[in-house]
Amino acid sequence: MKTYELNNVDETRAFAREFAKTLHAPVCVALHGDLGMGKSEIARTIIQTLRGADTVVPSPTFTIVQNYDGISHFDLYRVNDKSELVEIGLPYALQNDITLIEWPDIAADILPDDTVHVYITGDGNARVVTVSD
Repeated sequence: MKTYELNNVDETRAFAREFAKTLHAPVCVALHGDLGMGKSEIARTIIQTLRGADTVVPSPTFTIVQNYDGISHFDLYRVNDKSELVEIGLPYALQNDITLIEWPDIAADILPDDTVHVYITGDGNARVVTVSD
């Protein structure tokens, strides 16, 4: 486990840019944290680092998944039944893409053993980010 203390959104983005450079498909990144902890900001920065700063990255809260040429960004907050995971293409993404998953708990049974878990906690603008090895 590696832990990073991030004092503001700029440091969070800098962390995500460096982290993005370590990702090569297929890999799964499970983003854990309460509402407002920065899961979407980290995912957005990873995508923009790998696909270009001008890439528009809306939150997939309502669409559940967004695809960016080999990067799949899932938000499973509104998924209530594990059977939906196949319908939205999660197994395919896990085998082929850089897969970023917000609210990954419902998919715990199908996540690869080598999933990188990113845990985000904090208060105010400060965050503590812990990354599994």
